[in-house]
Amino acid sequence: MTKNASTNFVLHAKSDQFYWEGTGQLSIKTFLNGKAHYKTNKGFFAVEESRYLLLNEGPYTIAIDESQAVESFCVFFRHGFAEEVFHSIKETNDSLLSDPFKATSSIGFFEKTYRKNNALSSQLEAFKQISPCLDEESVGYEEQFYRIMISILNEHINSYKEIESLKAIRRSTREELYKRVSIAHDYIRSFYHQPIKLDEIAKVACLSPNHLLRTYAQIYGRTPHQHISVLRIEQAKQLLAKFDYTMTEITFELGYENPVSFSKMFKQHVGIAPKEYRKKVILDKKL
Repeated sequence: MTKNASTNFVLHAKSDQFYWEGTGQLSIKTFLNGKAHYKTNKGFFAVEESRYLLLNEGPYTIAIDESQAVESFCVFFRHGFAEEVFHSIKETNDSLLSDPFKATSSIGFFEKTYRKNNALSSQLEAFKQISPCLDEESVGYEEQFYRIMISILNEHINSYKEIESLKAIRRSTREELYKRVSIAHDYIRSFYHQPIKLDEIAKVACLSPNHLLRTYAQIYGRTPHQHISVLRIEQAKQLLAKFDYTMTEITFELGYENPVSFSKMFKQHVGIAPKEYRKKVILDKKL
């Protein structure tokens, strides 16, 4: 989504039904009260409240299909802005004084969803609150983009720590593996509620199933199947706390074939059956 590729800007809106496709600039996407689904030529991304999506310049589609209004707050950065900020924090003061506008090489961010850290969450919330009061041409407005970009760059640097844990000799190989496994990770986050198979995930990541299993566990500390189970349990708990969902509805919402399979999985991971968990939620609310 492009307002002006030479401008930093934000989009703050609410919608329960929305679809858009086109080409956008470097941006981060955040949402409250629901989730949004994105598709790029790299993969699929589901963005919920606890995470944000970082997209490089390029084409993408976004779809929102929720029963209630989802609040979006998306920050767009002008072309070359990330490189300028990175140059300013990595160079020495002498270098910046002698050549403050030195050309810098392009930064290829890892296009994936990230867990919100405290610093970035605070910055985004503060910007959301004050943005209606700021003139888009003001210094105060522009300062917000610099603060947020520094947080994004710090997270980008942290990603390389994960990359170094991968068992590959060449750095370029480790980076490529990281990108492909990240695609698998976000594919799982997008479709964990459907009966997806290992071969399907591996194909999306352009890796063999065995290579995916080995590398996925190195980065995320669990296998794709374990990750799917964790995500389903989290979603099951949320749905069980909403008493308008029946056990059968929850079963199919999470991609299980029958309530018995769902109940068995839930008890294995939580220690009690879904019905018992719901009773506990009701009791806790009364107390």
